[in-house]
Amino acid sequence: MEYRQLGASDLKVSALALGTMTFGEQNSEAEAHAQLDLAVSRGVNFIDTAEMYPVAPRAETAGRTESYIGTWLKRQQRDKLIVATKIAGPARGFSWIRNSPRIDRAQLNEAIDGSLRRLQTDYVDLYQIHWPDRYVPMFGATSYDAAQERGSVPIAEQLQALGDLVKAGKVRHIGLSNETPWGVMEFLRCAATLGLPKIVSIQNAYHLMNRSFESGLAEVCRHANVGLLAYSPLAFGHLTGKYLADPQAKGRVTLFQGFGQRYHKPNVPAASKEYMRIAREAGLSPAQMALAFARTRWFTTSILLGATSVRQLQENLDSAEITLTAEMLEKIEAVHRMYPNPAP
Repeated sequence: MEYRQLGASDLKVSALALGTMTFGEQNSEAEAHAQLDLAVSRGVNFIDTAEMYPVAPRAETAGRTESYIGTWLKRQQRDKLIVATKIAGPARGFSWIRNSPRIDRAQLNEAIDGSLRRLQTDYVDLYQIHWPDRYVPMFGATSYDAAQERGSVPIAEQLQALGDLVKAGKVRHIGLSNETPWGVMEFLRCAATLGLPKIVSIQNAYHLMNRSFESGLAEVCRHANVGLLAYSPLAFGHLTGKYLADPQAKGRVTLFQGFGQRYHKPNVPAASKEYMRIAREAGLSPAQMALAFARTRWFTTSILLGATSVRQLQENLDSAEITLTAEMLEKIEAVHRMYPNPAP
């Protein structure tokens, strides 16, 4: 396993990380622990979760993923692992999360204390804002609509409260998720101006069918030394080819109504077919090719693997040994030109 420096932090994270959003909905506690054991045995030292998990999110299960990790984490050597979690913002309307999921001081304090209690740890290595407190287009929306702007907690106030969590020892480093170039720059500006902790990471979607990170955020993050944690590297299973063989194949897209809308777009099947063809011609599984592509981009620090079985996770972990040839990369670029970002 390769280990990489996470932005400007002192954290060296595995190039493959374990995402856990299935724990507590599609996976039982025992299955979650089996995945965690396998991942660590293969060199993964980075585990990512969120207070709202599992997905699809609902009041009855919120926090269950962290609790499953907690019962496993208490038996581990804590300082050998890098644990990340996230605070939910108001944009998704999850009223059952703290009754008022804002990113203000009171809500940050309540959220981190809840996460630490469920995770059975005294601190998290990386604490992330799951999505902005302010309005931004996300999860399939691509155009900024000024008419949807709303009141929000100023970024300086968010950062001051996060800084106090760092001072208190509850959080080692801070990061963002589902952010925009402006948001990253504003967090950096406030940190520099006010002498507050700098963000070290951004967790955004990145995969063969959504390379929008490359157009703006890649430049920002390179110059600011902010690491990309790429989620959904398999595009919710579309890059495995399983939905081409059976549009009703078992997965989050078919199990949860209205989930994964960003993938219900015209060119997704066509692009999936082309990427699957390239992988098969090279003797690789489509999943392994997609994971190898995301892992080896120059701006990627780590990619988050999500699986519902140990078998799937094993295949995904095996992608750590794969490097794509120049010929394969040329073929991938040809498909990207034909179907640019069909699932942003």
